[in-house]
Amino acid sequence: MTASSPASSAPAERGRSPRRAPTSAVIAVQFVLVGVIWGSSFLFMKVALGGISPAQVAWGRLVLGALTLGLFVLARRERLPAFQGDGARVWGHMTVIAVSFCVVPFLLFSWAEQHVSSGLGSIYNATTPIMTAVMAGAVFRVERLKPVQIAGIAVGIGGVLVIIAPWSGLDLSQSLLAQLALLGATACYGFSLAYMRRFLADSGMSPLTFSFVNIGIAAVIMTALAPAIATTPVRLDPWIVGSMVLLGCLGTGVAYIWNQNTLRAWGPTAASTVTYITPVVGVALGVLVLGERLGWNEPVGAVIVFLGILLAQNRLRMPRRRPPRDAGDDRRREERLRPGASPAGRA
Repeated sequence: MTASSPASSAPAERGRSPRRAPTSAVIAVQFVLVGVIWGSSFLFMKVALGGISPAQVAWGRLVLGALTLGLFVLARRERLPAFQGDGARVWGHMTVIAVSFCVVPFLLFSWAEQHVSSGLGSIYNATTPIMTAVMAGAVFRVERLKPVQIAGIAVGIGGVLVIIAPWSGLDLSQSLLAQLALLGATACYGFSLAYMRRFLADSGMSPLTFSFVNIGIAAVIMTALAPAIATTPVRLDPWIVGSMVLLGCLGTGVAYIWNQNTLRAWGPTAASTVTYITPVVGVALGVLVLGERLGWNEPVGAVIVFLGILLAQNRLRMPRRRPPRDAGDDRRREERLRPGASPAGRA
């Protein structure tokens, strides 16, 4: 998913020389790699579920992600928020985000992938911008939705319905419940992104510190819950271990740093286009590596969802009609272009 934290606009800390910003070429490479890594995350989850439970997948990726980000924080000597005053408020809001942005959606995604293909999971993940528009406009009211954005939300919902394919019969099977769980996960993402904008826009943390605190708190929460929900027997092999390491260290660790670099360099609108890369990668890996098959309605629904995203993000604009020309203006323009004419059109 795209994590666009408001910390990206935080000023550099006093007393420190500014770090050299990555070049435009490096940013472009990091942007593509983030899309590939996050698109691959659905494959990693699917493979890992072959030997560990959904709760163990969520817990493992959070712990590995927190450890990876923690190493970067130590290497760069980043400062964490204080535990008193305004810092206590920040920690409280970050705890809310840890639950809604990490713990709950990671559990939902992991559980759902037991019953749906990894490619379908990546397609549903692309509904995050639409969920964000709904939460930002209707719940937190941090953004006034334009008619074209409301139309985009409606189109996106239509795309989701095409993916679910209700004409095939709604028998409340595990597949349907899993698809609803996927929508619940992206709704959590949308809630969290709008919540960040409403309550954490002035957190003062660097992007790296913001990501570490977010993932770190979530890892602590999942560790506390693990004795109750993550005690099923474990079967490990090199593929499962490798998938968890890549999912945690890259997908929940390094990719967050690269995404924040892109966010700083390009801004949130351009950085959020990573949403268009992840489902392509996710579907391709599901078909090529796992031999998954897609029905006709799933890619068609995905295209409709993408159209809804473009509208919801106000990226599609109707061309403006030019006012009709005045015949007098054309005549005066011809006079100005006539050889020997003065700038005012007079000889």
